[in-house]
Order: sequence, then C-alpha cells, then structure tokens
Amino acid sequence: MAQRMTKPGAERRGFVQDRIETYNCDSTAAEGVNLLDFLFASMPDRKRTPVKNMLRYGQVRVNGTPATQFDFRLNPGDTVEVNVTRPFQVFSHRRLKIVFEDDDILIVEKGYGLLSMGTGKSGEETAYSLLRDYLKRKNPANKIFIVHRLDRDTSGIMMFAKTQEAKEKMQHNWNNMVLNRKYLALVEGRVKETEGVIKSYLVENSRMEVYSTDDPNAGGQLAVTRYKVLADRGGYTLLEVELDTGRKNQIRVHMKDMGHPIAGDRKYGARTSPLHRLALHAATLRFIHPVTRREMNFVSNIKFKI
Repeated sequence: MAQRMTKPGAERRGFVQDRIETYNCDSTAAEGVNLLDFLFASMPDRKRTPVKNMLRYGQVRVNGTPATQFDFRLNPGDTVEVNVTRPFQVFSHRRLKIVFEDDDILIVEKGYGLLSMGTGKSGEETAYSLLRDYLKRKNPANKIFIVHRLDRDTSGIMMFAKTQEAKEKMQHNWNNMVLNRKYLALVEGRVKETEGVIKSYLVENSRMEVYSTDDPNAGGQLAVTRYKVLADRGGYTLLEVELDTGRKNQIRVHMKDMGHPIAGDRKYGARTSPLHRLALHAATLRFIHPVTRREMNFVSNIKFKI
C-alpha cells in the first residue's frame, strides 16, 4: 500500500506544555515600579521588543491575573508570571468567575441559575463543564474534581480540585479542613430571636425532597445550622447563617422549619420572591489548603436589599 504523503509542516503536532517564568517583586525599592520596567529588569537576556509583545498579547499576569498595561504599578510581594509559550488562558462567563487558582484547587464564584455539576442531560452547561473545558484548553491532560456543591439557584463561593489528591484530602477531612462557611439568607417574616441553632436529622424521600425529623433512627443525617439576625425590614429578615454540617438543602429546610422560608424558595414554602431568585448566597469559605496547609479565606459580598 502506498504511503500517504503529508505536506511539510502539516504534521499534527503534540501538545506543547506551557513554560512559565516567575519573578517576585520582593524589594521595597520596587514599590511603585511599572510592570514593563520590571520585566525589562527581570529578563535582561531578552530583547525589549519581544518583552513588550509578551505583555501586549496577554502572556504576563500579576498575582494570577493577566495584565497588559505597561504602566501597571507593582507593590512589594507581588508575583509576576510570564508564559513564554502562549497567552494565558482567560476565563470569562456571566455566571461563573474564577477568584483563585493554583496547581491544586480552583475557587470560583457561582451565579444563581447555574448547576454545580450535571444531572445526566446531554449538553448541559454546569460549573463543572465550564471549568473542565477551560482547563482542557490549557492542557488536554488536565482534570477537575467536584469537592462540594451549591444548589443551582444558590450563588456564591465554591471549591473545585485539580488533582485527585487535593479532592480526597478535602472530602475525607472536611470538618477539620473547613474552618468556616457562612451564607447570607433573606427569609420571609421577622425572626424574633437575634441568634440561634437549629438541629435535626435530614431525610430525602423518593421524590428527591429533603425534610427534617427528630428521629435519629429514620435514616437521616444530623444537620446543625447556626444563624444570626443582621437586619429586618418590610416583612423580611436578613440572616448570616453558619454551617456545622453540610447536608443537601440544609439551610433551605431549616429555614422552613423555623417558619421563615428563604425568599424565592417555592419548593420549601416561600410565598414571595422579591429578588426573582432564591435569596441564598455562599458568602464565606475559610479552609486549610489541602497541599500547602496554608489557611485560605474567600469572601463574596452580595447586597440583598430589604
């Protein structure tokens, strides 16, 4: 059989790994220096025009965020990375924002109306699928793993893992690794107690509905929710809610149990929807990094006007 000839240069090339150089702005003398001058000083062996082009075409980022302005001002402690292979991937989506990324984890801010992961329907857009595609564009070998979930109509801070090791360390030691999780919830009615704790066992029925029981032998999981009143006005109360446990629909069920369902939560008894969405937001996630062991803290502010 005759061997098929290929035009020179048309051979399929394998994936070329990013080559990233890192420079630390760790001197007080560097305070206020502009980015382009810092790059010239950090890469003295490169000609000035290629350095300018790397900055212009998105191959430079500062503290994890791509930067293209030559006069961007640096501060001591800033980290400057240069991708000499290609421009850095920039993730953009109206309902999903990356707020932190390293070799092990991704922290994102998810908008309401976006599933955390798929339900099995073909072509379904989810936070998982969007981030998977983003990482695959960087390197086809990249992977992503779900660490925890938010309901489709709950917005706020979520964590994903980029390695199996990071995923397992977080999930197997969740109660020790996660130091604090706080939510903001706008509930119907005026909550009289300024703070309190709700405990019950949560059970899911055949219709995928979660409900509370006090019976520890009913096959449910213990759920503990703490709340504090932040404000109340116009027939609504704004609560700060803290989780001791992370069960499916935990806050939504416990707010219903209090007689104050979350505004917009028709599934669990709400009669009104002033924001035209579920008024629940994952505002704070503080945890121990599964690999570096550093304490990490992420806060996402949202204004539920009442």
